[in-house]
Amino acid sequence: MELPFAESYKIKMVEPIRKSTRAAREEWIKEAHYNLFNLKSDAVYIDLLTDSGTGAMSDRQWAAMMEGDESYAGARSFYKLQDAIQTITGFSHFLPTHQGRAAENVLFSAIVKPDDVLPGNAHFDTTKGHIEFRKALPIDCPVEEAADTSVDHPFKGNMDLHKLETILRRYPQKRIPCVVITITNNSAGGQPVSMENIKGVAALAKKYGVKVLFDSARFAENAYFIKTREPGYAKKSIREIVSEIFSYGDFMTMSAKKDAIVNMGGFVAFRHEEDWKKCQMFNIMYEGYLTYGGMSGRDMSALAVGLEEGTDYDYLDGRIHQVAYLGQKLDEYGVPYQRPAGGHAIFVDAKKFLPRVPKEEFIAQTLGVELYKEAGIRGVEIGALLADRDPKTRLNRYPTLELLRLAIPRRVYTHSHIDYIAAALKNVHDRSKTITRGYEITKEMAIMRHFTVQLIPAR
Repeated sequence: MELPFAESYKIKMVEPIRKSTRAAREEWIKEAHYNLFNLKSDAVYIDLLTDSGTGAMSDRQWAAMMEGDESYAGARSFYKLQDAIQTITGFSHFLPTHQGRAAENVLFSAIVKPDDVLPGNAHFDTTKGHIEFRKALPIDCPVEEAADTSVDHPFKGNMDLHKLETILRRYPQKRIPCVVITITNNSAGGQPVSMENIKGVAALAKKYGVKVLFDSARFAENAYFIKTREPGYAKKSIREIVSEIFSYGDFMTMSAKKDAIVNMGGFVAFRHEEDWKKCQMFNIMYEGYLTYGGMSGRDMSALAVGLEEGTDYDYLDGRIHQVAYLGQKLDEYGVPYQRPAGGHAIFVDAKKFLPRVPKEEFIAQTLGVELYKEAGIRGVEIGALLADRDPKTRLNRYPTLELLRLAIPRRVYTHSHIDYIAAALKNVHDRSKTITRGYEITKEMAIMRHFTVQLIPAR
């Protein structure tokens, strides 16, 4: 018989987690103002809020931390990380930062000015926030298939090239500092971008004299999908595919807390020395010196190893299979989600799940609260709360999709946990017709409100 799938690691250390009663969870979420971010971790049984910084580091990463060089300037750990970045991505210059949004802050401080326009396949919340904070305009250009969660398209993360060229024609080159390609496309449901599409974006950018930025938090997962789904890449290694992806870019920002499997860290890398030098002042101002930039030496050492492990095919195959397994269980239970299963998460289609909740009452957030009350599982809303308000009109923006993201931490949970998650979603789905009201905002910040927003049940 054919051997079943099995993970490419074994467990060396465990951390206890404990279940709670529904009565306790109802009180805890009320005290948290119905914002899942405000919950204490001890109140959560299975935490799918994010895959960022929540993975389990390997024995090799922990060993590398012990060898970390904590010198303020010129640490050995910096040069180990430099070698890893250059070997894997091909970028010759980089600046370390403490995480991905810090990398965006450093880069955008140097290249984005008021009234600029940054087209992309779909800007995630921190990217959009950094752009709008600088009084510039992020414009999403997703393909139409991304808006239909029932369609099985292999590369729903793609950029619509026609929409992109329309923007490149409309605005002068001096107002477009770069085109942003997010790999994988988080806002579209963790969906990958094809190499064909990356080439198309790069060709248009070159035609109009515009640079290309990769938002690269999950670049290795994207490479896995290219290898397994795109004709002509099955025999190429993950490293070869990654090298080709980044050959089409001028910059990359990286939240290393995802595909490099570390708890903290990031960087911004550059094709051109002049761009690197332009950002150095901001790195020193906001992060730290050029050779540590917000990270300790041990963090840089762990990150260097994590980049290597995160681009290993066997690891990625296990990682993607676990997410796909959750999708298969939801198929059995009739739970709607963004198909096909993405790289780092399952994105439940909250509009289809809770059709009676008005959009003004934050459908995906409502589903997230219900799932937490049902089973102590914490996800995150990718919908109207995250979309924020229009910066000019201050009216709520209502995106096409209302998604509850269930992000799977790397090398953390077992198939038994996945079965538990699926069963909890089925239970909520079975009573979904009784859920007709959502939540309203009582307190919010001007930008990236979903992290700290306070809510009450809609009246």
